[in-house]
Amino acid sequence: YMEQQQLQSIVQELQIIRSQIQSLTAQYNEVSLTIEALNNQSPDRAVYRALGGVLLEVEDRESLGDDLGSTKETLETHLSNLNEREEELLAEYKVATENAD
Repeated sequence: YMEQQQLQSIVQELQIIRSQIQSLTAQYNEVSLTIEALNNQSPDRAVYRALGGVLLEVEDRESLGDDLGSTKETLETHLSNLNEREEELLAEYKVATENAD
């Protein structure tokens, strides 16, 4: 019975982590596309940033680029940690299911 609870716990955590990985991957891809678009935008054209429900013109593109780069790095780190945890859980699951046999 304890092994079954342990298995359920591992499966639940795996589901949560996979959901977080999916969400963060989508955010990462969005930030990457935004950085690419910013880099490809002609310097003489205005760039806007959404803030709540308002679009504000960006005066300092370099600062915006730095902010986006920092966000991308943070997402990369978080994704890496989640992927490591997923691997640990998969190993735990494998051991738990082998022991259940």
